[in-house]
This record gives sequence, structure tokens and C-alpha cells, in this order.
Amino acid sequence: MKTILKRTLIVALTLAGMGIFAQQDRDLDNFRYTDKRGISVFETPKTTTTTFDGLKVRLGGSFALQFQGISHENSDLSGIELQAIGSNFNLATANLDIDVALYDGVNMHLRTFLSSRHHNETYVKGGYLQVDKLDFVKEGFMEDFMQYATIRVGHMENNYGDAHFRRSDNAQTVHNPFVGNLIMDSYTTEVGAELLLRKNGFLGMVGVTNGKLNQSVEKSAIGDEPAEDGKSGGASFLAKLGYDKQINEDLRVRFTGSMYNTGYVPNSYLYSADRAGSRYYGVMIAESATSDNFRSGRYNPNLKNSITAIMFNPFVKYKGLEFFGTIETASGKATAEVDDRTANQFAGELLYRFGKNENLYIGGRYNTVDSEEMTGEDITIKRSQLVAGWFMTKNILMKMEYVNQKYEGFATTSTLNDGKFNGVILEAAISF
Repeated sequence: MKTILKRTLIVALTLAGMGIFAQQDRDLDNFRYTDKRGISVFETPKTTTTTFDGLKVRLGGSFALQFQGISHENSDLSGIELQAIGSNFNLATANLDIDVALYDGVNMHLRTFLSSRHHNETYVKGGYLQVDKLDFVKEGFMEDFMQYATIRVGHMENNYGDAHFRRSDNAQTVHNPFVGNLIMDSYTTEVGAELLLRKNGFLGMVGVTNGKLNQSVEKSAIGDEPAEDGKSGGASFLAKLGYDKQINEDLRVRFTGSMYNTGYVPNSYLYSADRAGSRYYGVMIAESATSDNFRSGRYNPNLKNSITAIMFNPFVKYKGLEFFGTIETASGKATAEVDDRTANQFAGELLYRFGKNENLYIGGRYNTVDSEEMTGEDITIKRSQLVAGWFMTKNILMKMEYVNQKYEGFATTSTLNDGKFNGVILEAAISF
């Protein structure tokens, strides 16, 4: 036993020493910081200068905890009682980030969810290899092209739209000025590759993925065809065009348009891929439910087997005043459906950042979704959010949000018939 303890202690001290050595300089090239410095950063920065002097490992993490005081109700016509919810703390969530400078201009990113609402076990969200130089092929190889290009390959978060850069990613909530994400939360992780080009403020991106969240080589049946005549997957195509420029010391302007398109895919997860779960715990869930609806408060239009989604995002920051908007339309259908259905989303958020180094902010967001259900109803969801935030340090953020959400047009047989929830939620977030 003493020998085992001695060896364990030696290994632990060795690993600790390696960690301290690796963390002495935490800055990596072409890296979006997880703390306050990463706010209003979209794609990772691009620079041709280098600080690479050998393999470097950066260990980081995020933690988030909320105190929720929200009430909910629905129509008596539905005959569906909602589960009783009160005021208390939600589950604390945690992320582990490993970022590695493997070579000059070559970085690796890996994010693991240590604790999340939907999973009580640790699991990997995804990771990717980011290439900003091709010097590993030959020094100076294609440097005229690579000074503008960034290549990403992996099982990774798709770069569709700009809203995903401002959303909470499980415990990583510092970049989100609010507590909740958008009602239609466009986010998915698929295996693929992206090429991003940037020059003089203009940017363009093209990407292709296999269209699958859960990777498998098994074939899926298409319609009435047997599985052996089906497909093991499909393909998703991504594109983005935009302009992002710091006009002067006070004014920054960005505008992008993005597209996500599939042919046939066994199951599209664009609006349901976040396995970490919604921030509004327990809302609008039937008393008779046998499990937690971890996406409570969000809406998935269920465009399962083919989808075309387009998103426009304006972003303007003048001194401390900041506006970010989302205009999105998605159309598609499930295999059993004949005609496409369409879901539209609009969101606008206005913030004012002030204080020393803009460590305080107040703001609001209005978010609406109009969609046609598979059962034929035309539904509307409206959400208002008011928020105040305080960066105690660049790594610690406190937020307080008031949320009010209403559901209109849902069938009387739906739990959401004339439903609504509202209340206050406080969140403490740490990222480093």
C-alpha cells in the first residue's frame, strides 16, 4: 500500500509540475479567450505573427450556477397540469477546455462537459484542428493564401450564423450577456471541414459536414425502402459572407449572412443538438411527464430530414452601446411530410456597457418565433428578457435576468396551449 501511495504521489507531482510549466504562458496565437476578452469576438482572431516556441498546452475551464425563481401556467382547456416548480438553485455545470499549440499556426481545441443538465456523466462536446499556416508542409508553403485563410477540421460546432458565438455553451456563459439562449437555438456539432477567408474586413466561409450529430455507420431506411437500401448519412453545406470592421476607435460594424443546407439526412439536429440543456429548468413540463424535458423553454420546428436555414446578423458597437440582431428563416420537412414547413425567428438585443473597462452592463432582448407545426397549427412564441451584469474580474461574471415568455396558437391538446412562464434568474459564471 505504501508503495502504491508513493508512486501515486510521484505521478501527481509530476503532472502538477507539467501543468504549471504548460500554464506559465496561457496566451495562444489565433485563440478566442474564454473570459471577458472573448466578448464580441466571433471567429477566432487571425494574425500572421507568431509566438510559437514549441508545443504548449492550455488548460481552461468554466463553471456556472443559477438561482431560479420562475413560475409557469397554461390553459385550463388543455386539461394538462404542469409540474409544480419553485425557487431554488439549478444544477451547477462545468466545462473542461484543452487547447494545444501543436505547431506554428496549428492549434487543437477540445471541450468536455463535466456536468450538464441532460447528462450526469462526463462527455466530450467535440473538438477540432485549426490550421492558420501550412509551414508543417514546408516553411512558407502557400503563405500568400494562408495569410487570409483559416481551416478547421473535426467533430465540431458548425459556424452557422453569428448567434452561436453569443450563446451559453453549457458552463461557458461569459460570452452570453443574457442567461437564456434564443428560442430557436441553432447549434449543432457534426464531422466536417470549414475554410474561412478574411481580407480588409470582408469574410467568407464555406464548409461541408456529414450532417450527423451522433456518428454511426449504420444505414437508415428512407421512406418505405428497407434499411439495406438506405444511407448511412447525408451531407450538410454551410456558407457565410460578411463584413466586420473597426471603423474608428469608437465604432465597430459587422454584418453577416449565413446558410445551412442539407440534402437527405437521417435526422437533422440543427435546433435540438444542445445536449447540455436549456437554462430555464422545469418550465412548461407536464406533471405526468416521466422525464425532464431538458430543452424546456426552447422550440424545435422538427424539420427532421431536410432543412434550409438562412440567418442574417447585424452587430454595431458604438462606445458602450451595443446592438446585435438575428433574422432567421428555416424551411424543410420530415420524410413522412409532402410539403415543406417554415419557421421564422427574429431577435434584437440592445446593451449598454459602462464602468471601469465596461465591467457593468444593462440591456434587453426581444425574441419571437413564428412557425407551422407538423399538425397544421400556426404558432407564435414571444420572449422578453431584461438583464444586468457585473464583471467582478475578467473571469467572474454575475448576471440577473427577468424573463417573460408566452405561447400562442398551440392546440388544446398541447401542454403549451396558452402557456407562459416568467420570473427572475440569477447566474454566477467563471471562465478561465
